[in-house]
Amino acid sequence: MKSRHCIIIYIICVLCCGRVFAQQPAEEFAADLSLAEMLERVETRFGVRIRCKRFAPDTVRVAHGCSRVRPYSLAETLDNLLHPLDLVWSGSDRITVQPYEYYRRTPADGRKLLAWLSTQYADRHDWERRRDTLLAEAKRILALDPFVRGLVEHPDVHLGPKTKHDGYTTQNYALETLPGLYVCGTIYAPVKGRKHPLIMSPAGHWAGGRYRADQQLRMATFARMGAVAVDMDIVGWGDSERQIGREAHTSAYAMQLQVLWSKAVADWIVASRRDVDPARMAATGGSGGATHALLLALVDERFAVLAPVVHLVSHFDGGCPCESGRPVTLAGGGSCTPELLAAAMVPRPVLVVSDGGDWTATYPELEYPFLRRIWDFYGAGEQVRNVHLPDERHDYGPNKRRAVYEFFAETLGLDLEQADEARVALQPEAALQSFADGLPAGAIRSREELERMIGGLK
Repeated sequence: MKSRHCIIIYIICVLCCGRVFAQQPAEEFAADLSLAEMLERVETRFGVRIRCKRFAPDTVRVAHGCSRVRPYSLAETLDNLLHPLDLVWSGSDRITVQPYEYYRRTPADGRKLLAWLSTQYADRHDWERRRDTLLAEAKRILALDPFVRGLVEHPDVHLGPKTKHDGYTTQNYALETLPGLYVCGTIYAPVKGRKHPLIMSPAGHWAGGRYRADQQLRMATFARMGAVAVDMDIVGWGDSERQIGREAHTSAYAMQLQVLWSKAVADWIVASRRDVDPARMAATGGSGGATHALLLALVDERFAVLAPVVHLVSHFDGGCPCESGRPVTLAGGGSCTPELLAAAMVPRPVLVVSDGGDWTATYPELEYPFLRRIWDFYGAGEQVRNVHLPDERHDYGPNKRRAVYEFFAETLGLDLEQADEARVALQPEAALQSFADGLPAGAIRSREELERMIGGLK
């Protein structure tokens, strides 16, 4: 009797399932569906929410999408759907799908990389062999030689009027680098005329560029403390945008131009100013500016002190072509910006300022111990430091600036008592523009003109 009931139930199930599948439209199992349709089905099956960033999923087709579903595994299903399309995903209940980013990894990846790198050198001798390889290959990857050969031998220099403030002066400049291509910025200098440290500060990607308030506060305070502090536009921003447009910033050559500009300005300042002490050169910058402070130190051995802020981690190279367009972190068979920082600076003083609100949240437990070990090879572990602000976010804010003021006062001999931002006069953007009255004769006036000129470099 029991077996008859089982047979009857089985027949009913088969008949019901047959009706269900018979009623399904043919397109339900189409060989090629859009990714948007497939992700909707994944949401329904696994009870999750999925959002897509930086691409339109309805424009992407998935070959044999239904066959890629693994009913027992959300992770395997997403991997099968996304990885062949060069897409990645993250999250659990709320999932984000986005294009693969060659410059971004996970903290777990960073941990594995640093562990592997640490096996490459057991002592100072091993490290120095690795360092020499890193420096040589990073410079080769940057491929600056054609740009350096293209530098104008006797560059055109435009200096604006010097404006006096409370304990410092400001003066805008425009320095010709490649023919007709200028890098612009502002020189913040102490009032007293003696030998001063030089602090270079490439601007980051925050809105306002080098004109923004926190940049002015920092640069002016450095000058009040006794340093000549020089900033500059990033490629395609500020005065540079007037020459070549904002889109030039995301070009393949933006990283090379930015490093070229940093080095050219440092060389020009040291050669032209009697009040600069070349034995006390430092660089700092936040976010993308930290990357360019590092790259400047990689190509110029004169820098005695470095203070990168909210950047340079083992699992993120910077998402802008001006930072990662040339893959310097592939030097030495695979590296990362913290290791390149060590290659450029050990055993000289370095301060990394990190926070809990961005990718530098890993610094105290991942990157800082890694750096400290390398500095310890030289008995100089105390020369590399990390100020971590767990409750702060991605900026170069007051507490971060204060940490750098204290560090530079100690390592460069600056006067910390003069670190009073209340005495800094913020200037309107027009007052800091080098080309407020228009571009000089002979200046490049378009991205196309720039690219023709770069194409002729040898």
